[in-house]
Amino acid sequence: MASEESSQNVLEWVQNDKHRFLHAVYRVGNLERTIKFYTECFGMKLLRQRDIPEEKYSNAFLGFGPEESHFVVELTYNYGVDKYDIGTGFGHFAIATEDVYKLVEDIRAKGGKVTREPGPVKGGTSTTVIAFVQDPDGYIFELIQRGPTPEPLCQVMLRVGDLDRSIAFYEKACGMKLLKKKDNPDYKYTLAMMGYAKEEETTVLELTYNYGVTEYTKGNAYAQIALGTDDVYKSAEAIRIVIQELGGKITREPGPIPGLSTKITSFLDPDGWKVVFVDNADFLKELQ
Repeated sequence: MASEESSQNVLEWVQNDKHRFLHAVYRVGNLERTIKFYTECFGMKLLRQRDIPEEKYSNAFLGFGPEESHFVVELTYNYGVDKYDIGTGFGHFAIATEDVYKLVEDIRAKGGKVTREPGPVKGGTSTTVIAFVQDPDGYIFELIQRGPTPEPLCQVMLRVGDLDRSIAFYEKACGMKLLKKKDNPDYKYTLAMMGYAKEEETTVLELTYNYGVTEYTKGNAYAQIALGTDDVYKSAEAIRIVIQELGGKITREPGPIPGLSTKITSFLDPDGWKVVFVDNADFLKELQ
């Protein structure tokens, strides 16, 4: 009974933890080319860049505002590797803009590839205007027309094999809320928006289930998403409990990163998507 009570207390703590989407990490074949595309076509800012020659990689952080308060992308370039397999499981990132038509024309004028012309969302009653474009490495970005928002970099979409299981996992292990669930039988998919605040105000995780598809390839391009937590040790304890029920795997026990004081823990969700929890206070110190 004491063990059950302890587990319940940890899971309740997760719901009150101070979570935030920090960054998405993925690999690119030419760092300067991607920086140029994101800054010129999307209007992102290069926030910081570093080269680690002893480990043969470079990375760059880009977004629409400072990392202390905004979700950003962390691009990684591994020396000598110019191409990656994105796989079938990763879906897209999304950027909110007040004028999708104008942004698409700006991207096209700069040589960007438009894979879906601007127009209303298909298969529903929504009047939301969207478009899709592709970056130089083949990553897809959805452009969503909406009013002014504090977080333009607003979605990461991943495909999953059991939507209800994934919803339960992210609710219990990460303290996310189910913001919206929508079924589209005409196009044979169901999606769930998971996050910590209203969809129009912050970044969300879009989980998509395609009817009858339970497995996807991961490729070697997209790496992980990082979330903030006030206590990586308690977070890892909760993850361990949820994994026993729903599946997944802890890939790094909680503790400081070698050579840094930043504490993290990492795990795989039931579909094999990697998530990293980063200590909130340590993360802010790292940015100073």
